[in-house]
Amino acid sequence: MLQRLSSTTGLPDTVRQPQFDRTKLKPGIVHIGIGAFHRAHQAVFTQRALEAEFGPWGIIAVNLRSAEPVEALANQDGLYSITTRSEAGDQSEVIGATVDWICAASDRARVLSALADPAIRLVTITVSEKAYGLDPTTGGLDRAHQAVVADLETPNAPVGVLGFLVEGLALRRAAGLPPYTVLCCDNLPSNGKVVRRLVLEMAQLRDPALADWIAEKGRFPCSMVDRIVPAATDTTRLRAERLLGTHDALAIDTEPFMQWVIEDDFISGRPSWEAGGAIFTDEVEPYEKMKLRLLNGTHTLLAHLGILANLDYIRDVMAVPDLAAKARLHMEEVVSTLDPVPGIDLPAYIDELLARFSNPTIDHRNLQIALDTTQKLPQRLLAPTVEMLAKGQTAVTTAYAVGVWIASVKKRADCDDPRRSEVLEAAARIDAIDPAGPFFSIPGLFPPELSAASDWRDNVNAAILSFWHSGAAGPR
Repeated sequence: MLQRLSSTTGLPDTVRQPQFDRTKLKPGIVHIGIGAFHRAHQAVFTQRALEAEFGPWGIIAVNLRSAEPVEALANQDGLYSITTRSEAGDQSEVIGATVDWICAASDRARVLSALADPAIRLVTITVSEKAYGLDPTTGGLDRAHQAVVADLETPNAPVGVLGFLVEGLALRRAAGLPPYTVLCCDNLPSNGKVVRRLVLEMAQLRDPALADWIAEKGRFPCSMVDRIVPAATDTTRLRAERLLGTHDALAIDTEPFMQWVIEDDFISGRPSWEAGGAIFTDEVEPYEKMKLRLLNGTHTLLAHLGILANLDYIRDVMAVPDLAAKARLHMEEVVSTLDPVPGIDLPAYIDELLARFSNPTIDHRNLQIALDTTQKLPQRLLAPTVEMLAKGQTAVTTAYAVGVWIASVKKRADCDDPRRSEVLEAAARIDAIDPAGPFFSIPGLFPPELSAASDWRDNVNAAILSFWHSGAAGPR
C-alpha cells in the first residue's frame, strides 16, 4: 500500500511543490466550503501569492457539513495535489496554503473561534448558489430555507453560511475588533452585493445595532471566478498516485486556464493574488456577466444536450459537430447582451471557451454541471433573454436552451435540484400542446416578462417538441 501524502513524503522532481516555508505560515483567511473548486482555484492563487510575497495568509479550511475532506486534510498535513491536464501532458502540483481544517457540523465552536480571531482578516466562500438561502423573487432572505430558519432561531449556534458570517461578525464587534472582509466566490450575479444584503438582513433581524455596524464598517467585494474542475473519481486518484508516487485522497484534475477578477475593496489588506494572475478592478460586473452568460449558460446548454444524447462528458458533446455548433450559436447570440469587457476580445473569448470545453483530457460530467439548474437559469439564461427581448431580438438560442433543460428532465424523470419536487411535478404534466406550460407555472422561476412573451415561449415549446418527436423526451 502506498504511503499517504504528507509533509514528510518524498516526491519526484517533476511535481511542483510550495515555494515557501510552510512551518512559518500563519492563518489570515477562513475559507468556507472546501470542495474541489476551492482547492483548484482560491488555494492555488493563495499559494502563488505566498510564493511571491510571503505573509500571514494561510487558509483555515471550513466545511459546513461533510467531515470527509476535513479528515483527509488532517491525515495529509493540509496537503493535496492538483493535476493540470491538457493535450500537452499532465502537470502535478502539491498545494500547501492550508494551515488548519474544521468541520463546522462537529466543531462549531472552533469555527466561531477562528472567525473571532484578530489574525483573521478575510473570509472567502464557495458553497454553491443554493446554500445562501436567497429568495429569487425578492432578492432577500428565503425565510423558509432550512439553514436560514435554524440560524434565525438560534443565532449563537449557526449551521448555515450566513449564520456563521453574522455570528462571527457579532463576536468581533463585541470584542472591539474590525470586521473581516467577506469575499464571495460563487456564481451569483453581483455576488458581494447579494451576500452583503443577506448578511445585513439576517443581522437586522437579530440586532439592528449589529446590522448598522456591519453596514458602516463591513466590506463585501464582488468577484468572478473561473476554472473547470471536474468532480474527482477513482481514476483521478490513480492518476495522481502515478505522478506523485504516493496516495492522495484529495487529488483533483483541472484545466490550465484559471481566472479571478476581484473588486479591490478590503478592510485589512489581502494576499498578493495578482502574482497568480488575479485581476483587481473597481468594476467586476462586465467580467461576471461575460462568464455567467457565455461560459456558464453554454455549459448548462451542453450538459442537458449531453443528457439527451446519452453522453457522459462535456468533451463528448463537443465532439459531435452539430451539438458543438449549438454552443457557438448560443454564445454568438448572447454576446449581444454584454458591455465591453476591459482587456477581453469577446470573439476570441468565445473561441477559447469552445477549446476549453473540447479539452479531451478533462472528464467533466454532464450530470455534475446539470445540478441545481433552477438556481442557475436566472443569471445564466433568463436575464440575458429579458434584455434581448427588450431590444427586439428573438433570443431563439436561450429558448432552445430552456427547452433542452425541460426535455432532459422529462427524459430522465429525475433531477438533482433544490426544487426537485416542483420540477418533476411539472415534467409529469407536460403535454403536446404547451409542454413548457407547467414549468412556467413554477412560482418565481421565470420572470413575468418571459411568461408573457408568447413568441419566445413558442420557441421553448418547439425545442421540447423536437426532442419529443425524436423519442428523447416524450411520455413513457
